[in-house]
Amino acid sequence: MARVVVDVMLKSEILDPQGEAVLGALPRLGVTDVASVRIGKRVEIEFDENAQNVEEQSRVIADQLLANPVIESFTVSVQPDAVEAA
Repeated sequence: MARVVVDVMLKSEILDPQGEAVLGALPRLGVTDVASVRIGKRVEIEFDENAQNVEEQSRVIADQLLANPVIESFTVSVQPDAVEAA
């Protein structure tokens, strides 16, 4: 079974209000050395054992469904085969 991770992030020129909120809360936790925070989303996709062109299919999914190309960018990473526990 193939597992793919798609990370979707706002483009750097787009303001990130969630990241700013987290950054503003950090001093209350005693953390003062953080320069910036960006919030994104991670999507894990598991394909059937017989799936082909997994990376290509994942890019289509990310580009057309998961990310808004105007304000977001994405990365696709095919994970090594996971060994299932018995």
